[in-house]
Amino acid sequence: MPGETAEQACIRELAEETGLAVRTDRLVGRVYRTAPGGHRFVIDDFACSVLGGQLRPGDDAIEVGWFDRASFDRLTLVPDLATTLEGWQLLPD
Repeated sequence: MPGETAEQACIRELAEETGLAVRTDRLVGRVYRTAPGGHRFVIDDFACSVLGGQLRPGDDAIEVGWFDRASFDRLTLVPDLATTLEGWQLLPD
């Protein structure tokens, strides 16, 4: 939303997309994505702590969940996501 900080956007997006209320703990990294039409997005990624809420998929997702490493490795991911998370040392155990 116009005028919100990256941290505020993270908190809002997680509530909308997962039903969870979170606190941002620290910035873990930044990625750049190009959308169809050439618009470039800057995405700040944060480590967060869950404060409450009920885990559920938002209107743009079929399902949501918590994943261990074996389950994570079976997911279909956007290109470079696993490599990026590995570089940030954020892959699940």
